[in-house]
Amino acid sequence: MYLIGFESSCDETAASVLRVEDGKLTVLSDIIASQVETHRRFGGVVPEIAGRAHIEAISRITYEALSVAGIEPDALDCVAVTSHPGLIGALLVAVNFAKSFALSHRLPLVEVDHMRAHIAAAYLTETPPKPPFLAMAVSGGHTSIYYVADYTDYRLIGSTRDDAIGEAFDKVGRLIGIPYPAGAGFDRLATEGFRKATGLETDFFRAYRKSDAYRDPAMHLPSPALAGDTLDFSFSGLKTAAVNLIHHHEQTGEPLDRALFAARYTYEAVEAVAGKLGVALTQHPGIPLVVSGGVAANSHLRHRLAALAAERGVTLHIPPISLCGDNGAMVAAQGYYEFLAGARATSHLNARATDD
Repeated sequence: MYLIGFESSCDETAASVLRVEDGKLTVLSDIIASQVETHRRFGGVVPEIAGRAHIEAISRITYEALSVAGIEPDALDCVAVTSHPGLIGALLVAVNFAKSFALSHRLPLVEVDHMRAHIAAAYLTETPPKPPFLAMAVSGGHTSIYYVADYTDYRLIGSTRDDAIGEAFDKVGRLIGIPYPAGAGFDRLATEGFRKATGLETDFFRAYRKSDAYRDPAMHLPSPALAGDTLDFSFSGLKTAAVNLIHHHEQTGEPLDRALFAARYTYEAVEAVAGKLGVALTQHPGIPLVVSGGVAANSHLRHRLAALAAERGVTLHIPPISLCGDNGAMVAAQGYYEFLAGARATSHLNARATDD
């Protein structure tokens, strides 16, 4: 069976061809047209510009994906497309293109939830997880914890009540001079800060909490993990506290140690995620853990959650960095399971900016 997956929920136009044989999912092509350089000058994604760029790219990358995969459209068995959530103008491009493509080639069409697709990226690894498992999607727009009872049965058990973890990194990163998107630059700067604070070259993350830098009241930042009987987060408080700290240094003329600041900010964000996942693993013991999405590329998050999984004796599945960001392969992967479950979209399919 062959599927093609389309993705245009934000600033990546993507198309991917997937082969399924004896239950094994193999990526034959994964073509992505990135808009990072276009939006960098604005410090973030401009929805109108994103939508226009998707229109310019989607036809080209579709036929490039088919060419790389070495198949013709008539060899496909299904078309999958992200329909929600995301930027509405951006989503509409892939949704309408996928409907036309499916209709012209007489192929069934399946709509895919963007967050399910991120989690489905784990199905493309050498040892894919099997439900039930816990999953966390961490990205620029979402910070969500799911109990995945089956391939198409996702139950939201925790989420951010305001800003997402990726947005919190991007906005604060911009204030300390890290170009958009700030994820990779913030990661490297935090590594420098952890090493400076602990004097260690490796295994510095947990040692950081015992350091003088962590105890410095001038560098205090709150945890985004909400207190009480909840698996929810609030990253707006962490972001606001960080902005105030940065502005305080600007107003007083006191130099801000960017590396130590990045380490403290990263520590609070990562520990919050690890803490809530620890609670979720206690509530659902013994099942695998999947972590995916753009922020899953963060080295400190990967390191901390690997330690958490080892402590709990559970298997951790994190997609390779190439599949952490938005891509068409993850859409095709989830589309396969939606197809098996009998889901079919009609020509009335529309994009939706929010979750169902």
